[in-house]
Amino acid sequence: MSTNTISTQDLHDVARRCVWFQSPEETLADPVFFIAHVLTYGVHCDVMKLRRHFDKDALANALANAPPGIMDPRSWAYWNLILRDLSLPPPMPTRTFA
Repeated sequence: MSTNTISTQDLHDVARRCVWFQSPEETLADPVFFIAHVLTYGVHCDVMKLRRHFDKDALANALANAPPGIMDPRSWAYWNLILRDLSLPPPMPTRTFA
């Protein structure tokens, strides 16, 4: 999916559950941010709803561009194996301070 804003009731509900600290509308306006949260905090049904709206390439792209601080090591390793076929994942995204 290439739209800037995603709007369906399924994804709205997933956004509310997985990104509890901001509105679903705000969350869905940033697909990479949204997908990274679902891949980390979502349960199976959340990921299945996500997969109905995004193809594997979109999920892999979101993983490769995940903002620092969202992914945990277990989710990072798992999704890099599943989506990017990387049995040895790259280093997790890190914050840099100037």
